[in-house]
Amino acid sequence: METLTLIDVDGSAHDVRADGTYVDAADLTAATGWDLKPVGLCRGDVCVPLFGKVVAADDGRIDLAAWAAALGLLLAHDPAEGVAALAPSAAARQQDVADGRAPSLALRDVDGHPVSFDEQSGHKRVLVTWASWCGCRHELAGWQKLQDELADTGLRIFSVALDADPEDSRPWIEAASPSYPVAVDTAHVTAERYGITNVPSVVWVDEDDRVVKPPTIAPGDDQFVDYTLIPSEQHHDLLRAWARDGVLPESAAGALPERTDDEQRALAERRVAAYLQRGGRTEAAKAHLAAAQDLAPWDWTVRRGGIMMTGGDPFLGEEFTSFWEEWDASGRPGYTPTT
Repeated sequence: METLTLIDVDGSAHDVRADGTYVDAADLTAATGWDLKPVGLCRGDVCVPLFGKVVAADDGRIDLAAWAAALGLLLAHDPAEGVAALAPSAAARQQDVADGRAPSLALRDVDGHPVSFDEQSGHKRVLVTWASWCGCRHELAGWQKLQDELADTGLRIFSVALDADPEDSRPWIEAASPSYPVAVDTAHVTAERYGITNVPSVVWVDEDDRVVKPPTIAPGDDQFVDYTLIPSEQHHDLLRAWARDGVLPESAAGALPERTDDEQRALAERRVAAYLQRGGRTEAAKAHLAAAQDLAPWDWTVRRGGIMMTGGDPFLGEEFTSFWEEWDASGRPGYTPTT
């Protein structure tokens, strides 16, 4: 059997023995925790009944596509390159976020050390997402200034770079040297769980771990206000009112955005692309990026981030400017300011 690299829903990568679309059962259980038993697929105390669905061959190997479907997972698979990635279906994701609690984020910083959004539980928290392919890479100092100003309120900022490679984020993190945690999310787990399709996006979470303001666009400062058309103080003043007085803005109404299966599958395709690109397999990566872009045409973490990932110019290149003009003419979908 050959080796398949399987990227799980949390972004972790595991090597499993595989033969085409079939994988070794023991390897799959070791990678994901899901074990095929007479009652169904089980992990810990949770079992998912199969209701007659067949997920294993006579020799015990697991049909990866059937296994994923039985668990409510979407699969992007490149047997020729030996890579596959999983993402929750839209229905499974919606079930996970329906209670309004902040999804867990256990990530790593630019040097590979663990950082967890959950460790700030008990405080008012602001999740700030950015990327090296966005002008917001220059705004980490702006968020530091706000963190310093509101530190006495107990507010905590947690920053996540949605990049394909930690080294893309490193220069901006090291230049700003912020005191708040900064994670680099190469699998875009943050984008998937919080419904983020553009940066800089922010999410507010209260002391009881509930999302009180879903993602909206909020620059850290005004370096690019002529482009964003969103003054930074528009968000910062609202954040001050919440941090100091508990006053929530209009945009606090509603839950985390719902996502479609196409949008979820796009992230799985993007995960495959990012893995291939980091291994120098650019042409194969481009094929999966193209699939992701067809599935989620207005997702900037896929579109603009993909340009950067494969060596294009995400600021002045023709591919980006053409996309930007189309997006701008369409009313800037997914670019909701904080109000």
